[in-house]
Amino acid sequence: MNASEGRVFSIAAENRPVPGCTVSQLAEEKNGYYILHFSLAEGTGISRETYRYPKLWLTLDGGMEALVSGRANVPVKAGDLYVTPCGVPVGVRTSQDCVYTEITLKEGSHMNGALKAGEVFALKDLLPVQDGKIVNMDLVNDEKLKFVVMSFGAGTALPEHAAPGEALIFALDGEGVIGYEGKEHVIRAGENFKFAKNGAHYVKAEKPFKMALLLTLD
Repeated sequence: MNASEGRVFSIAAENRPVPGCTVSQLAEEKNGYYILHFSLAEGTGISRETYRYPKLWLTLDGGMEALVSGRANVPVKAGDLYVTPCGVPVGVRTSQDCVYTEITLKEGSHMNGALKAGEVFALKDLLPVQDGKIVNMDLVNDEKLKFVVMSFGAGTALPEHAAPGEALIFALDGEGVIGYEGKEHVIRAGENFKFAKNGAHYVKAEKPFKMALLLTLD
């Protein structure tokens, strides 16, 4: 993915909107999946287009409206995930600066039934925090791409391990600690972290913490 591993950073901060413009950056194209970061300046938009497969729009900063032909506009604010419908024109309009990440799925993608096309979801509210437990929910579970939300009860941890692909963390709520290649990094809601393929890492939470994990596999 188009980010350097081993540091806490902010996709939103690194993709600030350009006045009067819309900007896109390809973060990764692999196995038919596309991951892009978009920044839209206040008062701009993207015209309606029709998609064969769902796109997931994860809003990282600001807000926007999803425009679907024949339907009411859908507000999408920071921390929300919007699932685009297929076969009908859909676009975006902003009244404030907005940064979001787009994940394009493909034919046969296995999307959690909790996600409905044309609807918006607050990612951090999709699963609870349980004392002493780590709770996982697979939103997309394909052979070559995983998108997961996780909650950590205070004092819980994932022991050190390595994934056979690149991974991108989206901190959603609270505060966690990521151990990566021998160093610890505090990560808070709105921040991001990248693991390289086979990078040894662990995650622990001294306080309740929620995050999303996007993993691409070779």
